[in-house]
Amino acid sequence: MVLPDESPSMPAATLVDLARAAEDLGYAAVWLPDHVLPPGAYGPTFGGVYEPLVTLAYVAAVTQQVRLGTSVLVAPLRDPFVLAKQVATLHQLSTGRVVLGLGVGWNEQEFDAVGADYAHRGAVTDDVLAVLQHLFAGGGAPYRGRRFSYDQGVFAPVPDGSPHLMVGGNSDAALRRAARYADIWQGIPASVDAFAERARRLTELADGRDVAATLRIGWDPAVPVGRIADDVVAYREVGAAALAVHFGEHEGTRERMEALVAALSGR
Repeated sequence: MVLPDESPSMPAATLVDLARAAEDLGYAAVWLPDHVLPPGAYGPTFGGVYEPLVTLAYVAAVTQQVRLGTSVLVAPLRDPFVLAKQVATLHQLSTGRVVLGLGVGWNEQEFDAVGADYAHRGAVTDDVLAVLQHLFAGGGAPYRGRRFSYDQGVFAPVPDGSPHLMVGGNSDAALRRAARYADIWQGIPASVDAFAERARRLTELADGRDVAATLRIGWDPAVPVGRIADDVVAYREVGAAALAVHFGEHEGTRERMEALVAALSGR
């Protein structure tokens, strides 16, 4: 489930309590979004009040099994070597529960603020993924990439079982990126037929690589839980390996989480 990280007024303890509730209810993963400087107020449109990696480190300390994921971290805003160190550390401390979801981003003002290259954000994301793959696999110096290189140095901790890399987005470029670098692809909300088409295209591009096709969806609380459960089943039937559900505002999220578990029981 996607943690409701959109309200500056929500106590941090609420976010942590919901993560623990997700684990208790049997949800496989908790996810956090990433925004440094959104173009409008945090709320239903823009999430990411709490920095995701720091927050997930805290969540890791108070949970045992639930996976800890970013959906998605804006790759070009991060130094790949620092990011690799942070994620490898979190993966070790959490006993191998990290799923690092990455995307290219879309908010040009955020890029300008941190001095990142907006025009080439797709290519930068590819290069970040290449560095992460190299370091997580225990690759040493020297490393020569298009943008990122190093001649000397030792990277540690090398994770016991590399963190799963996930690429988000529905575009052809996102699918190509997932097919080349990722273990998981996470689509953004789409119809069942549109998701199925994108999943088939991913399989073609992966050319034998095992890349799980997953999806992120939102639940408007005005929609009956039975319809959401039907959607989950429909996506599963066309090949979705997992769905990340955003339950809306934090008030009432736990009750909606419980209702969906009950609605899916036995299906």
